[in-house]
Amino acid sequence: MRPVSVLRLWRRPGPRRAAVPEGPARRYGSHAPPGPDPARAHFTTPIFYVNAAPHIGHLYSALLADALCRRRRLLGPGAAARLSTGTDEHGLKIQQAAAAAGLAPLELCDRVSAQFRQLFRAAGVSATGFTRTTEPRHRAAVQHFWGALQSRGLLRKGLYEGWYCASDECFLPEAKVTRQPGPSGEPSPVSVESGHPVSWTKEENYIFRLSQFREPLRQWLRGDPRAITPEPFYQAVLQWLEEDLPDLSVSRRSNHLHWGIPVPGDESQTIYVWLDALVNYLTVIGYPDAEFESWWPATSHIIGKDILKFHAIYWPALLLGAGLSPPRRIYVHSHWTVCGQKMSKSVGNVVDPGACLERYTVDGFRYFLLRQGVPNWDCDYYDEKVVKLLDSELADALGGLLNRCTASRINPSGTYPAFCAPCFPREPGLAGPAARAQAEDYALVHAVSALPQQVAHYYDNFQIYKALEEVSSCVRQTNGFVQRHTPWKLNWESPGDAPWLGTVLHVALECLRVFGTLLQPVTPDLADKLLSRLGISTTERGLGELCFLPRFYGHACPFEGRKLGPETGLLFPRLDQSRSRLVKAHRT
Repeated sequence: MRPVSVLRLWRRPGPRRAAVPEGPARRYGSHAPPGPDPARAHFTTPIFYVNAAPHIGHLYSALLADALCRRRRLLGPGAAARLSTGTDEHGLKIQQAAAAAGLAPLELCDRVSAQFRQLFRAAGVSATGFTRTTEPRHRAAVQHFWGALQSRGLLRKGLYEGWYCASDECFLPEAKVTRQPGPSGEPSPVSVESGHPVSWTKEENYIFRLSQFREPLRQWLRGDPRAITPEPFYQAVLQWLEEDLPDLSVSRRSNHLHWGIPVPGDESQTIYVWLDALVNYLTVIGYPDAEFESWWPATSHIIGKDILKFHAIYWPALLLGAGLSPPRRIYVHSHWTVCGQKMSKSVGNVVDPGACLERYTVDGFRYFLLRQGVPNWDCDYYDEKVVKLLDSELADALGGLLNRCTASRINPSGTYPAFCAPCFPREPGLAGPAARAQAEDYALVHAVSALPQQVAHYYDNFQIYKALEEVSSCVRQTNGFVQRHTPWKLNWESPGDAPWLGTVLHVALECLRVFGTLLQPVTPDLADKLLSRLGISTTERGLGELCFLPRFYGHACPFEGRKLGPETGLLFPRLDQSRSRLVKAHRT
């Protein structure tokens, strides 16, 4: 096996195993077993720190990952997808929080980890794996990973000193520290990025030779401009790599930090909490056993922008050092504020995601977060915004459209009516005497025909909010189509009306079928209710089979003439009942 230099360490194909370094030059093995099946995809959330209860920012990360994973599964039986999450349970903050609560650290971890599990289960997060860093399997994975770094000569024990941020659990270079007035009014050192206090620390630790990986990281990123998405975060990481990349302390004295994983062979040291936490992405797919190779590096991380440096610089460097490739993608999102303010326990504005799921329904709150959340910048939450959006887009627009088109007064046979080609010819210029379609109707057909591809493009670019925006726009167009042709004024008994009435309903139901199919990753229960009402079986809901309005294009439609599913009530009840009461009073 021919060794290669660190500058050639990174290669995209598949995971690689550790090789023994050859002499003082610390050269690295380049053997690469077959890469993962390209049809596989593994999506991960960060593992969440258990020093406090979950908030909507945690749920947002999980829902982004869940939507990406659910969509991947809809591509067909060959598209294998996994979703993993978990809890980060080691570190000084856990040690201190447990002591303050009068609990043993593991007791605190058990309690808060259960809250995350319960929240994600309630929110319909379809996780296939949940990792706790206190599990024996994770300890074994971390210690094996440590051994891989050590065998390559990438760890050395030495005196490490610098600014340490206890809140962020990381060392900071001088350039990342500033001074701000403290509680006494005197200037105090704080982190430039987080604003948390820092203190000068000097201790003997194990140090990872991070400085050797500056050029390999640049090569990785320049070779794959989509490695980090959205693009502004990719550029931010490249900018960081223009700065000094000092070696990284990867352990703490165990008499200072005992709540963690001991360094193999040196009980006086505890492995750095971030190295410990990052290895969870390997633990959950079976590392160090051979099975993990079928899922790495087919892994995409979904993370908040505050932990970008750990995932885009430290983690890829550690992976390269251990003989593995970086992850396939790092998707980055911004944060949520509440009424324009940062969420804070001291301010008292932390939003309980469990209460939101109860108040707005599971699918309603999923839709709100993914429709309003924009990864590039922080998004603002307030109750009135949730109610207005869900009532407008789910209750009125989508739910109203379904109710109209399946009502017994308009669709007494309860079927998918036949499409009449002469009423809606493929080309407006070929219109005969039976033609009733207008220019706006052709615009609708073209918009909904293009919708699946547009939605796919937005998912691929981590713009789920734009995908939902496009769906909502088409729902409005479809309502305009129905309103324009007033099927409730047409008569099934009239030979002149019946073909066009059936065509209007057929087109509207086809639009609804597309909307329901595309909404499955975001609102799975609501989409199931919609598609079941249309009589669409579970085997007919994949994205691979999504063909809109085949009769318009001269092909057979498998749903034409089929009985609709049973009545399921309102698709999404309005949240603002005051308007519902006004409408009801007006009608009576």
